[in-house]
Amino acid sequence: MRLARFVLPLAALMLGHAGSARAASGIDAALGPVRGPLHIIGAGTGCIVGAEQLPHQGPGYTVIRAPISSFWGAPETLFGVETLAAEARAAGLAELYVGDLSGPRGGPLSGGHVAHQRGVDVDIYLDMQPKPDLSPATLNRLTPPLVVPYGATQVDPSQWSSATVTLIHLATELPGLNRLLVNPVIKRQLCESVTGDRSWLHKVRPWWGHRGHMHLHFACPAGQTDCVDQAPIPAGDGCDASLAWWFNPDGSVRMPPPAPPGAKPPTLPVACDAVLGPAGAAPPPGAEAD
Repeated sequence: MRLARFVLPLAALMLGHAGSARAASGIDAALGPVRGPLHIIGAGTGCIVGAEQLPHQGPGYTVIRAPISSFWGAPETLFGVETLAAEARAAGLAELYVGDLSGPRGGPLSGGHVAHQRGVDVDIYLDMQPKPDLSPATLNRLTPPLVVPYGATQVDPSQWSSATVTLIHLATELPGLNRLLVNPVIKRQLCESVTGDRSWLHKVRPWWGHRGHMHLHFACPAGQTDCVDQAPIPAGDGCDASLAWWFNPDGSVRMPPPAPPGAKPPTLPVACDAVLGPAGAAPPPGAEAD
């Protein structure tokens, strides 16, 4: 734990100056991190120097699909994961499964994420069932259950409980958390069921996908002047017309807009050229900002 070290709509995809001519693309994780003081660059697309690796297992959590996922991030992000796991454990919740953070140098991940490029994002699964002891091989191919099945307009009652609500609530109170993305159906379920203090719903934002996990996005750490934060969240709990926009008349979630003809992947900040090294294959235009 690092308790003594910290008190702690879609992001703009470009820095304010001209971006690199190289398109955002899957970066070779075998390059490893760039050692040195923490330096986060970018505003959606970007890179990171001084990333640290989340241990594959810790009190209250374990990572899954390690061969195809990346678990590097800013120290504040790792602190957030460890803190949430500890608080969930203290609340009597099940062990957490952790998905992607960022690559060792940041940059685009090969799985199609548009976010997860700067070490300030992490996916936490919403599977609140007791976790059996699984072999590393099983964990490496594990797919946790969906809270919102494909084609469904409501959460799966077998995958939704007060524990789910408690976990999301705990996550919204993490130091430095900027916002928390969930499927619009999950946001609607929270809006319809949470009573009493609802102020924490402010940070829970709807986004496409996220059927079985929540995406935690942390603010740029102090002193990171080349890291650009997302625009502030609008006031209120988000259980208003802005949530209704996400749904069709039949209750299904709107489809994401198609990529314009000839759309290209977003480019990376010029400063990332020296960090990321050779680039790999580009993700498809319009890939989900997961």
